[in-house]
Amino acid sequence: MSSHSAYRLSPIAKQLLLCVLSSILLILSFPNFNLWIFAWFGFVPLFFVLEGKNRTQAFLLSYFTGVIFWSGTIYWLIHVTLPGTILLILYLALYFGFFGLAVSYTLPTIYSLLLLPSLWVLLEYLRSHLLTGFPWALLGYSQYLNLPAIQIADITGAWGVSFLIMLVNIACYLLVRRSEFRVQSLKIYILPIFCLIISLTYGYYKLLQTKNYEFSTKISVIQANIPQNLKWDTQAKDFIFGEYFALSSSAAKEKPDLIVWPEAASPAIIGEEPRYFEKIKLFAESVKTPLLFGAVVSQGGTYYNSALLVSSRGELLGRYNKLHLVPFGEYVPLKNIFGFLETVVPIGEVAPGKDYTIFKLPESSSQLLLKFAVLVCFEDLFPELSREFRRRGADFLVNITNDAWYKRTSAPLQHLQASVFRAVENRINLIRAANTGVSAFILPSGKIVSLASDCRGRSIFIRGYKTEDVFVSGENRSLYTCYGDIFILACLIFILYAIIVRFKK
Repeated sequence: MSSHSAYRLSPIAKQLLLCVLSSILLILSFPNFNLWIFAWFGFVPLFFVLEGKNRTQAFLLSYFTGVIFWSGTIYWLIHVTLPGTILLILYLALYFGFFGLAVSYTLPTIYSLLLLPSLWVLLEYLRSHLLTGFPWALLGYSQYLNLPAIQIADITGAWGVSFLIMLVNIACYLLVRRSEFRVQSLKIYILPIFCLIISLTYGYYKLLQTKNYEFSTKISVIQANIPQNLKWDTQAKDFIFGEYFALSSSAAKEKPDLIVWPEAASPAIIGEEPRYFEKIKLFAESVKTPLLFGAVVSQGGTYYNSALLVSSRGELLGRYNKLHLVPFGEYVPLKNIFGFLETVVPIGEVAPGKDYTIFKLPESSSQLLLKFAVLVCFEDLFPELSREFRRRGADFLVNITNDAWYKRTSAPLQHLQASVFRAVENRINLIRAANTGVSAFILPSGKIVSLASDCRGRSIFIRGYKTEDVFVSGENRSLYTCYGDIFILACLIFILYAIIVRFKK
């Protein structure tokens, strides 16, 4: 045997390497790498692997690709739970497996140009809702810094961006696969080119469109960078309040209309330790600035993860109880079955809220009663929540969160991606206050205008604050705000039509 043949890879090894290549390209398109261009052809190696495979092979190879992708994307969950991370990765990879199964049926046909993007979007939608939902790292989220490409989200939601990326992936595969170019074969690229041109034209139009801002308000976000091991340490309560008071006092010198603290910023439970709540109200009165802060609230023996608004006169103006809780983080699903996991719930068992609370900010530089809503923790991942708050009259959104659990990883920036899309979908400003970052101001275009950062430009695990003027326009609500996920319905109808046609044939 020659030395050349001795190092020749076996067919299965080549296939696995191509699967890994697809996974790596997709991982690199997300934070911290942000090489978003890779997402547009990241699936191409996998498509070549799936050529001529039977159903079992297609599922397993795609499942393997999914395991690698999710391992490289949500690796940071091991800082919370290693067994849970493994189980979640194995579950999420199933969606890759089912997609690969469908690919083996349709590629390499022209028919796949619409069918496969529709199916991918539907699988993302199901993943975002089944078992309470995990809408993390949607394919479209990879483009959060590619502003022209994401503007269509105000019509289709993030799903439309995912659809477009998958459409281009399939077109790239068909282009590379053809060894000869004939006029007839070039016709198949009309659809993806047309969709890409229309989407980007619309995107540039929206970015260049002149906005008429009718109102403005000034907001300060506080990033105290409290270590997670101190958050609920009873000996650290005074230290934590001292950090927030010191940063807020500095921010108050810039005369904001609202100061925002992150999720569970108060180390004392409201309702059980009244003297600490009094300290917060007295502080808001002393700096003469309304204060929005996150806290655990005890009411009637029930605990809530809440956001509270205190006026500049020290009065409680309103409270929002988090609607969408984190499974195995704030409650144990199917408690009768998984009761043994009750000891690993980080905050303790909390109850979901029932109301879409809209806060009013009367003390604003706009001299107008501005309204806003709060998304607590990962609630900004669920577009239906932001939509409903916008429909109920919110002029801007505030996301308060604590991503300190995941340490210095890509998790905070991946979380930020969702906030960018919620801003674009509803054409609304979104302000983030995160305990350890990323604290940011996001325009309705999805542009991140400023971050709380240090002199080195670092935005996570730094102590500081940021103040910005937030301009609110009186423009009409977006199509996505008004009509929701009609794009998902269109994809579902097309898939059902394709199934009917296949059976008829």
